[in-house]
Amino acid sequence: MFGFNKNKKEKKIIEAIDFPKGTFFSTKTYGNDRGLSCCFRQWKATHSHCSLLHGYSLGFKLVFECDSLDERNWVQDFGGLKDFKEWLEESFDHTIVVAKNDPEIAQFKELGKKGLGKVVIMDAVGSEKFAEEAFKQMTIILEKHKYFKTSLNPSVRVRSVECFEHGANSAGFERCQ
Repeated sequence: MFGFNKNKKEKKIIEAIDFPKGTFFSTKTYGNDRGLSCCFRQWKATHSHCSLLHGYSLGFKLVFECDSLDERNWVQDFGGLKDFKEWLEESFDHTIVVAKNDPEIAQFKELGKKGLGKVVIMDAVGSEKFAEEAFKQMTIILEKHKYFKTSLNPSVRVRSVECFEHGANSAGFERCQ
């Protein structure tokens, strides 16, 4: 067993090992318990009850990666995610999320005008598309911090985002390698 008191033979073996290069990663989860209660429908799912308005308290898990850690040995400073949290709340906290091509979009916009709901229009709806949009938003936030030189780790990037409807269902979007 290789231990702290390495003899010369053990040291030679360890020095000869070609440890592979890798990436570091860390995760941040905004759980279903946070109350991101949103309502949506997948109008093209005509074979399913998912075409009807339904809602979940959504959760999101972000995976960050980098090639080198920052000066504190962190991948991502979780205290620096306030912009993303605000975006999540603006998009999914007590909202009705509608696809921009929903044939009933005028009806949903009217609900918003009447003050009966906070309507958010997105390119598409569903956990897969919410994960993709969250991935894009987090990437924009990271790149903005890099551009303005306020990033604590300029090598950090988003590896993946997973959106949870509840404990049994989730979908995700990840960076291509």
